[in-house]
Amino acid sequence: MADPVPASVLGAPRRAPRWARRSPLATAIAVLVCMVFVLPVLWLLVGSLRPADEIFSSLSPLSWRILVPSQVTFENFAGLLLGPFGRALVVSLLVCLISVAVGTVLCALAAYAVAVLRFPGRGIVFAVIVVGFMIPFEAIAIPLSQLFTGWGLTNTIIGLVLPGIGNGLAVFNLRQHFLSIPASYREAAMIDGASEPRIFGSIYWPLGGGALVNSALLIFLGQWGSFLWPLLVVSDRSLQVAPVALSQAFGEHTSNFGQHFAGAVILSLIPAVLMFIMQRSFGGLSIASGEK
Repeated sequence: MADPVPASVLGAPRRAPRWARRSPLATAIAVLVCMVFVLPVLWLLVGSLRPADEIFSSLSPLSWRILVPSQVTFENFAGLLLGPFGRALVVSLLVCLISVAVGTVLCALAAYAVAVLRFPGRGIVFAVIVVGFMIPFEAIAIPLSQLFTGWGLTNTIIGLVLPGIGNGLAVFNLRQHFLSIPASYREAAMIDGASEPRIFGSIYWPLGGGALVNSALLIFLGQWGSFLWPLLVVSDRSLQVAPVALSQAFGEHTSNFGQHFAGAVILSLIPAVLMFIMQRSFGGLSIASGEK
């Protein structure tokens, strides 16, 4: 029988490795770097809550009053949302919701095909998908807009939605997840007589978990921050998306920077809140290993 381990050894705390020890200098540097990134965001948020004429006047002389408004007002948000930007915000949300609903299904079907099905040229198809999301959209935006003009899809919601539903990165993400699902699930379903659509809808889609949420967020963020494409295919002001509407709010000689700051806060806050709500879905259950 092995000798028992002394209690002094069991009770002794484990010493952290040398690289993991924190020094006051490293902590100070980390706080300084954090402040460099956080201060502009705080200034933007505070600027959206103060009168427009105080945004830049508070910069001179430089003091702590930059981040403390003398008067908190929501007039910037009210004036912005009651104008053309409010309508453009609704259009952006509509485009994003349609793109997420349709694009997530299409990307999941494409991922299922290249991950599970066996057909000639499957590797080539997957390579084209990977290369496709590596090409900058700006390189194909103008030829694509000419095609949409010929098809009569300019100034339509469909024209805004179509380029965003085929997200190559979402397909890649879902394919890698579907490969982790044991093939025995599909084999058992085929023995029971299930068709491929039934297998996809009953096994792979419910087990998509965090990969589906992640892919939906990729599609949403791609459409939410889209600027060049709506600028090319939409000339009707009633179909402008929020980023384009905010950029066109700048006048040639005068600009309401309070409303511009408020618009930037809104455009940043909506995806941030969505990410915060959906973050629990990112650590989904791994079917292959049974671990988080």
